[in-house]
Amino acid sequence: MAMELTVGPVAHGGWCVARHEGRVVFVRHALPGERVLAEVTEETVRFLRADAVEILDASPDRVPAPCPFAGPGRCGGCDWQHASLEAQRRLKTEVVAEQLRRLAGIDWQGRVEEVPGAPDGLGWRTRVQFAADRDGVLGLRRHRSHDIEPVDACLIAHPEVENVGAEVMNWRGASTVEVIASSAGDQAVVVAPKPRRTVAVPDLDESVAVFVNEGRGRTRTVHGRHHVTERVGERDFQVTGSGFWQVHPGAAATLLATVMEFADPKPGEWALDLYCGVGLFAASLAEAVGPDGAVFGVESESVAVRDAERNLRDLPQARFGRGFVESALDRYGIERADLVVVDPPRTGLGREVAARIASLEASRIVYVSCDPATLARDLSWLGERGYRLAELRAYDAFPMTSHVESVALLVRD
Repeated sequence: MAMELTVGPVAHGGWCVARHEGRVVFVRHALPGERVLAEVTEETVRFLRADAVEILDASPDRVPAPCPFAGPGRCGGCDWQHASLEAQRRLKTEVVAEQLRRLAGIDWQGRVEEVPGAPDGLGWRTRVQFAADRDGVLGLRRHRSHDIEPVDACLIAHPEVENVGAEVMNWRGASTVEVIASSAGDQAVVVAPKPRRTVAVPDLDESVAVFVNEGRGRTRTVHGRHHVTERVGERDFQVTGSGFWQVHPGAAATLLATVMEFADPKPGEWALDLYCGVGLFAASLAEAVGPDGAVFGVESESVAVRDAERNLRDLPQARFGRGFVESALDRYGIERADLVVVDPPRTGLGREVAARIASLEASRIVYVSCDPATLARDLSWLGERGYRLAELRAYDAFPMTSHVESVALLVRD
């Protein structure tokens, strides 16, 4: 079903909002103020989803999409290739402000800032997970679909990811193929086979490490080292297999600097780093609190815990425990902290974890978030427990997409 729409404000997730015969329509591939012809892609009781298939009156912010695979019905990896970078950051600013206002009652007057390392918004993604079709051809998922859009190159992928050449090789038997280019110059490929299938890994440059993800946290090394090295400042971090690391080359350093500015750790303090990954924040926290202080990191992935212990082996004041935050704090008997840093997944903390963290009575909580909706929800719950938002900075760590990375400082009233 096609309809003519006048597009309204931006919405969370790469959509804009329009109305048709009294019903809300969430439209992709459009910009606020445009008049478009839209094709309905999904209908629910409450609203419609649609793609703008023809632009009748274009916004001055519209630009030609640089990627040939972007557009209605094509690759779903990017949301805003049709908008200028300035407009993208303005739209993301509006989304962050709207989520904070609607879900937390917070009036935020900031802006989404550029992250150094991708001035044109392309060539930044240092970890790209491709899907393989039944014939072993690599591509990326279409929006809200399991269908695969075959691609021979990805414009937001880092040049060293593209230099591996994975997209032009055959990966028969694979489910996904993740290509990694680390900040220290390592290249790796992590292959996940389809159920009950084996993958004949194509010939790659001998410098490219190859891992096979065997499930349940097990990774088998085919050749090369079992990890890549990421470097921030003067410190190296080992990251095994598909372990979490920021995908924008400037994001780790940018976020670390903001976390440390907000946290302002003092010598002798007791700090927690929850969802700590391989220890990026814990390392700087441990250096700041010194030998008279202590840092305890909690992480659910056992491989990441082992990496963190290795990465911070020169800092005996830093210790790590494996587990989910909601149960690990009780299991390790943690009742108080001077400072808490949290970097949860996109789903956020949730009410139970927010309440448990508030019970620690830390003077400040630094919250790193990749989703403004769950951040705003959690800020509201922490607000009910006596914490108020003191500062928040948001970063465009994912150009061309709708995603935003934020760092919030909460203090006890």
